[in-house]
Amino acid sequence: MQKTSSRLLTLLSLLQTPRDWSGDDLAGRLGITARTVRRDIGRLRELGYPIRALKGPSGGYRLAAGSRLPPLLFDDGQAVALALALRAAAADPALGEDAARALATVRQVLPPRLRQRVDMLRITAVPPPGTAPAAPSSSAPAAPSSPAAPVGTRLLAELGRVVRAREELRFDYCGPDTDGPAGPPRRTQPHHLLTWHGRWYVIAWDLDRADWRTFRVDRMRPRVPTGRRFTPRALPGRDVAAFVTGRFRGTDGTGTDWPCRGEVVLGLPGRAVAPFAPDGVVEELGPDRCRLTLGSWSWTGLAAALGRFDTDIQVIGPPELADAFTMLAARYAKAGAGGGTGAGGGGGTRPGPPRRRR
Repeated sequence: MQKTSSRLLTLLSLLQTPRDWSGDDLAGRLGITARTVRRDIGRLRELGYPIRALKGPSGGYRLAAGSRLPPLLFDDGQAVALALALRAAAADPALGEDAARALATVRQVLPPRLRQRVDMLRITAVPPPGTAPAAPSSSAPAAPSSPAAPVGTRLLAELGRVVRAREELRFDYCGPDTDGPAGPPRRTQPHHLLTWHGRWYVIAWDLDRADWRTFRVDRMRPRVPTGRRFTPRALPGRDVAAFVTGRFRGTDGTGTDWPCRGEVVLGLPGRAVAPFAPDGVVEELGPDRCRLTLGSWSWTGLAAALGRFDTDIQVIGPPELADAFTMLAARYAKAGAGGGTGAGGGGGTRPGPPRRRR
């Protein structure tokens, strides 16, 4: 039979499972009598755990919500996942201080084998440059609409270890619509493990392409063993958040500005435009007019985003934005007339967001 303290911890671990436990079930799991279960339940209640008794032939128990947070018991996977979430949350301006203190508390009581795994994780939480309701005016790439495949804590811990150890990493990289590798294995020097819009990414120097790449972790299938150690390279712009923001905006990562930025006058009051242009600059021109400066990854994308405001638009500049409106007008007119697909005239504009470099 287990010692009383060990048995109480095992009982608490069972009760933390979101279900009702009969006295007989608990007695069978713990190898004790129903009477001993009742005594142990009483001991946990004295320690502050709100355990409710359920009516029934064999009786039952459930761990209920209490007025204060009692000590909790986590298994190894839960402890690492909790520390991982706290480390990511520590970068949030609103949660940073509390998350950092909570992480320090959790780390202090972790056993050495888990503390080492947590310390290996170097995570950069990159907040999106602006958040707003899903509205027609945003020209920024939206948060991923399709759910990412689950990423286990083991994979994140291993990637964090490789990043910290500066070891070359080989992995198969799956395509967006398949579980199989899209091409030969990638050979990289991983520099950063980060979160962006709820997804995990690795920023790495691709040895075969001699350039920086951003890889989605849920598509990575690491190969073993890892490679030799490497000397870290300087990231363009030397700032992880700026680099990631710039890459997702279609730049080389050295800056966060949109590659295409234009200025228009809209037939709407500024208060109606501002909530839906988090990356833009809105200037009130009157009760029903405002000036909007906004950016996008292409002139066509910017024109399309501005057109969805469903109001009169006056282009202030540059000429590339006016050309994009002309091209879109020809496309829409052809579509409205029942014509086929086609570019529909216009030149000097990029047809859409840049293709992700592989």
